[in-house]
Formats: sequence, C-alpha cells, structure tokens
Amino acid sequence: MRWKSLFVAAFIAAIALSPICAQAQTNFKQLPVTVEAYVKPFPPLRIVGNLYYVGTYDLAVYLITTSAGNILINTGINNSVPMIRSNIETLGFKFSDIKLLLATHGHWDHVAGMAEIKRLTGARMLMHEDDAAMLEDGGNSDYRYPQGRGAVYEPVKVDQRLKEGDKVRLGSTELTVLHHPGHTKGATSFMFTTQDAGRTYRVLIVNMGSINPGVNVSGMPGYPNITEAYAQTFAKQKELKPEIWVSSHAGHFGLHEKYKPGDAYDPKRFIDPEGYRAKIERYEKLYRDQLQRERQG
Repeated sequence: MRWKSLFVAAFIAAIALSPICAQAQTNFKQLPVTVEAYVKPFPPLRIVGNLYYVGTYDLAVYLITTSAGNILINTGINNSVPMIRSNIETLGFKFSDIKLLLATHGHWDHVAGMAEIKRLTGARMLMHEDDAAMLEDGGNSDYRYPQGRGAVYEPVKVDQRLKEGDKVRLGSTELTVLHHPGHTKGATSFMFTTQDAGRTYRVLIVNMGSINPGVNVSGMPGYPNITEAYAQTFAKQKELKPEIWVSSHAGHFGLHEKYKPGDAYDPKRFIDPEGYRAKIERYEKLYRDQLQRERQG
C-alpha cells in the first residue's frame, strides 16, 4: 500500500504547485484539494454491460463504450486526467476513442479535466444548457457566487447544449437526458439500457440532490427558484425505476460496500432499486429539514 500513499502525496503536491502555472497560462486558479478521497487512486472496473468506472476513490468518472467510439461522463478535479487515462487503458480501451464528453453538473470536482481531455481527444462537449455557461467560464458563474469568483478550472467550450428529454446517441447506445436541478441549475442524470449475458438492464447515472455548505434552499440571490427546483427534482427522481444506479460520487451509491478491488465481474452486485429509493428519500428529508430550519430562523 506504500505506493498508493506516495502516489497520493505526490499528486497533492503537484496540485498545490500548479495553480501558479495555471493562472499564468489560462487565467484560472485551482481550488485546493482538501479531500484525499478525491485524488486517491482506485482500480477501474466494469459495472454492467458497456458501463465502466474509471474515476478515483470517490469522484466518479464513467466510460460507456460503443462501436462508434466511447462516451466519458465527468472527469474529477484538475490533474486527474493521467489517472483517468491510465484506468481506461488498463481496461484495454484507447483514450483516443473518447468521442463525447458529458457531465452530471458543472462543479470543479467533476469537470475540471474536461478542457484537457477535449484537447487530447478532439471529443465533443455536451452539457445541459443551464450549466453550459459555468463550464465556459471555468466555474465563475456558479449560482453560489452571484458576483462571480473567477475561474477555478480551465474553461471548456460546450459544443452542444442539452435539454430535458434529449437523446445522446453513439453507436447503438442512447442516453436520455434528465434535468435534475438544485445542486446546480443544470444538474443532469442519464438513463440508458445495456445488454449483458442476454439480459437488458435499466441503468441510471443519477445526480443526487445534495446540498453544499452555504446554500440556502429557501432562496439564493443567484438562484431565486432553488426551492422549487429541489422539490421537483426529488419528485421526478422518485418516479424513476432503475435496476442499476450509480452517481457522481462513489459514496453516494455505496461503491465500496458493493465492490472490493479484485472482485469478479458481476453486475448483480449493483442491482439495488431499494437502495436507490432510500437514497432519494434521505436527500429529500435533508432538504425538507433544512428548508424548515431556514424558514423558522
């Protein structure tokens, strides 16, 4: 395990030094890494069919393979690209085969590597229209900072703006775009089906309605309708019936309880409709409790 500790230490050290160069080259300043699980290495794994996990210990990055190239969803933080590339190649796929880039939302810890991967692969960036501006200004227009805060990751050009119900197709795979705002204005989930051993699985890559510190769900200057956005998202998410679901963070869907490195491939370990329902209800309760406290206080 010593190599992992050394890797993480070197990785954090590199990030600590890089904001100066980043600021000079592309006019953005990286946020400090305060959660080790964001950079801790984790071996890639096949979840089900053509869906693979290629992220870090906690920041989920998904590769969906198709006959016409591959789709990458999320990237983790700045400087995560070498780790993602290594995970993809460890699985036997080519990094250069990434054709489409998607994201569950526009926060730094999920999209900061997008610009670099777009440069390296020539892939097209698709993002929900309500978070597209945030990607293109490097996180400056995050609703939590109505006066702006400057770019905290390298801005990336969005090639196509997505809306609720849009279909993203590559090869024989088709993803349905589900707008689940609250966490960000353009927070997005993706539903699709995949085949494995003659069986079809309904799969959901869901963006949970978690609440970041400093966010008032009763209303924000930069997001006046946040109360309704969260409420509508929970209602819509409870209507979904995925067999297998994953999320933007490994901890959200219990990856480390469901899978241990070295476990044999078995998609049944990720079949968890009851866990999905319980997780949505848990986040909804947190939202309602906070809303009540804010209105009383």
